[in-house]
Amino acid sequence: MNLTIERDILLENLNIISKGLPVKTPMHILTGIMLYATDTDLFMTSSNSDISVEVDIADSRLQIETPGKTVVPGRFFIDIIKKINSRKINLCVSDDKILIIKADRGEYKLHIMDPLDYPKIDFVSQDNPLKIKAEVIKSIVKETVFATAQSEKKPILTGLNLNCSSNKLIATATDSFRLAQKVVSIESENDFNITIPSSSLEELCKAIDSYNEDLNLYFTQNKLLVTYNHVCFQTRLLDGNYPDTSRLIPNEFPIVVKFNKDELASAVERVSLLSPRDKTTDKEITFSIIKFSIKKDRIVEISCNNTNIGDAREELIPTNLETNSPITIGFSSRYLLEALKSFISTEISLNISGEIRPFIIRGDMDSNLTQLILPVRMDN
Repeated sequence: MNLTIERDILLENLNIISKGLPVKTPMHILTGIMLYATDTDLFMTSSNSDISVEVDIADSRLQIETPGKTVVPGRFFIDIIKKINSRKINLCVSDDKILIIKADRGEYKLHIMDPLDYPKIDFVSQDNPLKIKAEVIKSIVKETVFATAQSEKKPILTGLNLNCSSNKLIATATDSFRLAQKVVSIESENDFNITIPSSSLEELCKAIDSYNEDLNLYFTQNKLLVTYNHVCFQTRLLDGNYPDTSRLIPNEFPIVVKFNKDELASAVERVSLLSPRDKTTDKEITFSIIKFSIKKDRIVEISCNNTNIGDAREELIPTNLETNSPITIGFSSRYLLEALKSFISTEISLNISGEIRPFIIRGDMDSNLTQLILPVRMDN
């Protein structure tokens, strides 16, 4: 294999390919990037246990003298290309053992791996893809994925569930203590219900960060393929049935409190500096517990009591308050702050149905977004 390519084109595609490189893997060959040059195109492939990525570089500034196939050490190859300042780069395989990288006066040699050892990646191939704007996917991920579970005790909860029925797509994420749900209208010929690993979606969003056109989505029973431009991004799907979360959302809210979002977030951040850490049986999950109290004078008090450090208390005047009685609930300030960041609204409402029942957060400009937090029992 012998080819010459402009550095910016190569680096742009390597940044996409890097999303499929594993951090750790028992298969050493997967630490490499497959390079496959035809007479006209350069294909690059990476893969780990969750994600496989392939790019097809077909550019007039790509000059292929000798087609060929090889596997190069991924991280080292990317780091070298990042540091090179030359406008053009020559890649040449010598004796099927060494990749020689030439750039201006510099020359770098990497030991390569046998492409026959690289596993065959079967990318999903079907007709009639689901077309969806990249901006829609990015907004869904930003507003929901943070609520997925970090623990593998319930693997299905580590993913984002996409349930499409009658051209309505419901995206749901939950870790059993909170829930984020967004509803969007799409045009789909088929209904579907899939759960995608949150880590895969985060890497996809990084890959399409500057892309704002249509994405093509293809499904099988255990894979999702996303294609755009010259890129194929494939992820495994999570096995199992996603829990029915519709029953978690209360239908009636005797207490509705509206706030300026930024004022509420700032007050919660200050008070939670002294909040105690309450660990559940899952030691990976830590809550910063605060109290939220509606007083008789219709003032809202946010407070925490930490016997080891001290206490904190702030009063807030809501923009609107609908309630007939005082109430106190306790919950994770971190959960609330992460939920607030998902809204574009300047005014949000806390819809409360009871001291130990889940409460709902909604925004005046986010009619299709629902955030739910489960309170914790507070000692009197």
